[in-house]
Amino acid sequence: MGAVQLTIDHTIATPPYEQVRAQIADRARSGELPVGLRLPTVRALAEELGLAANTVARAYRELEADGVVETHGRRGTLIAAAGDSAHRLAAAAAAEYAERAHRLGLTRDEALAAVHTALQVAYRP
Repeated sequence: MGAVQLTIDHTIATPPYEQVRAQIADRARSGELPVGLRLPTVRALAEELGLAANTVARAYRELEADGVVETHGRRGTLIAAAGDSAHRLAAAAAAEYAERAHRLGLTRDEALAAVHTALQVAYRP
């Protein structure tokens, strides 16, 4: 894969697809993987990492859903300009959550407490 160089640790509880997703996302957001960089095909990356193609395909689907990559048919999967996309997707998710919390009858403080707990879990070391 050249410029990307991923590693999979089979001794940890984190599933391989999540390890692939997290490494690509982190490197794209840091700028280490520049916007427009073409990622290897699902099959090529799966072979390189010793994973099933479906494992890599799931990571790519989640990266695309998060706005980190874009898939362009024959042009392949490219690193997207994620900054604006990531903020837009986060704002939409936050608005959807706020609406649902309100419909469920939660107070503002209860809704914020739920978000705080979820963020603590998501960002644990």
